[in-house]
Amino acid sequence: MKRIIVAMVAIFLLATAIPVLAAEDGKKEEKKGFTVPDSVVKISKENTYTNPTQDLPYLQPSELAKELLGSSDIKIENPDLIRILNESTINDSKLALGFRASIYLGEWPLAYESDGTEVNWEYQKVNTNYLDNRGGRSPQKLTYFQEQQKKVSGGLTAKIPNSEAVKKMMMIKAAEHTNLPLAFETVIGQGTKKGNTYNIAPKQVGYLNSFVPAANEKGKVTYGEVYLTFKGGKRKIEVKNVTQQGIGAWIPVQDHLSFSFVAANQPK
Repeated sequence: MKRIIVAMVAIFLLATAIPVLAAEDGKKEEKKGFTVPDSVVKISKENTYTNPTQDLPYLQPSELAKELLGSSDIKIENPDLIRILNESTINDSKLALGFRASIYLGEWPLAYESDGTEVNWEYQKVNTNYLDNRGGRSPQKLTYFQEQQKKVSGGLTAKIPNSEAVKKMMMIKAAEHTNLPLAFETVIGQGTKKGNTYNIAPKQVGYLNSFVPAANEKGKVTYGEVYLTFKGGKRKIEVKNVTQQGIGAWIPVQDHLSFSFVAANQPK
């Protein structure tokens, strides 16, 4: 009997351990799911144009804002709306039991739900370096040098109400998923150079193309009409006429370049 009990316990432990191990493997796989290719290089120190650091609009809600946000059945993440609530003051002593009011705060994009984030490492070409070694007798080295200043801009894939607030929320999600410095605009300064070298054999022509990567963020934005209501001594936020709209965005990766080297027998 003891042997049977021991065997049953062993089977139970084995059965419960497998899902745990599978979950841990899944977590490890999830962490490894997003990798930066070796062809992508950070140039923040070498860039002759200083891109302003893009501060993501994380806001810590005040106590009043937390109370009001918690009273809504609809999730509210819009940093602009949270900022307005943070700057608001309501005196409890003035809220008489018989007092009723409804204040219309406007129609807002309330929250953004991400359906996925991908990165195009060759989003936009910004430079090509060229070296002709067809008449040479020994290998020559080609390095990156930015010939002209280039500005790369992203944006939403469709027109949408209150687009600036939507862009902020989308950039927050994309940055969380990619762990990359994102901005809707980045500049590669003229004269920027990097020490990476590419060998070009005799009788060949070499091309070094440089690209700015960009994140492609897709998801849904929730819109609603926001009211601040007072009833029976209680204050809360009510959201009416809730709608959802699908949206996408291209968000460049700041101060990063993706290199592509090609060698050929004839100029292209």
